[in-house]
Amino acid sequence: MTNARPVPDRRSVGWDLLGSELSVLFRRRRTWAMLGAVALIPILLAIAVRLSTTTLAAGEGPPFLSRVTQNGLFVGFTSMVVAIPLFLPLTIGVVAGDTIAGEAGQGTLRYLLVAPAGRVRLLLVKYAGVAAFCFAATIILTIAGLLIGAVLFPIGPVTLLSGDVISIPDALLRSLLVAAYVSLSLLGLAAIGLFISTLTDVPVGAMAATVVVSVTAQILDILPQLAWLHPWLFSHYWLGFADLLRQPLDWTAFGTNAVVQLCYILIFGALAYSRFATKNIQS
Repeated sequence: MTNARPVPDRRSVGWDLLGSELSVLFRRRRTWAMLGAVALIPILLAIAVRLSTTTLAAGEGPPFLSRVTQNGLFVGFTSMVVAIPLFLPLTIGVVAGDTIAGEAGQGTLRYLLVAPAGRVRLLLVKYAGVAAFCFAATIILTIAGLLIGAVLFPIGPVTLLSGDVISIPDALLRSLLVAAYVSLSLLGLAAIGLFISTLTDVPVGAMAATVVVSVTAQILDILPQLAWLHPWLFSHYWLGFADLLRQPLDWTAFGTNAVVQLCYILIFGALAYSRFATKNIQS
């Protein structure tokens, strides 16, 4: 009589792999250093505004900056506008670029694939880790903005872009919606970074290339000669969360942005699999 080994459930292996990935990601000092740097954005912005002796007129500086001194809840909104063009894409580029290239560079990729998870499931787990970081970064930025805003400035009902006034609980809900919108906006860039990470065994190169793609997309987005291309750029709707600060809520930009990001996820996810499926993990 032979003793047959139980065959591991692929679903349980996938969940175990995801748990391990999230554990490793959020136990890294680099991850918390980047999240700490993101949290510093609203803190430094609020302190600078608090110490400033110059009164800004409406429209000067980043959007909502002139309203920060009137209501601390605007610190989070203003910080999000400041962080979107460079700081958030930079952190996403670091995390996404390290997904596959980092494992390949350290020689651990082959051991990950020994488990019966398969390459597709490993790619999904790696992407899920980057997506989790996207949400963590925007939530931490929002919370830091709300806290420092409450400490340095008065807090009260918020006047929306439409002129309507909403209560503090409603304003907090809008802040969470804005964080969710920005997190969604970064998922397309995360997919691009995952694909680039499958092309090399040098994580620094993949990180830098992902950030360069982000900057290039934003440059293309401001060129009027390429207006036909703008709606198809993953960065085009990054600041569309302004529609969430109107009454009633306008979900048009949210839905359009979701469709664009989904297209990038599907396209670059397929490219990542195509490359990863033939990648030599023994080298």
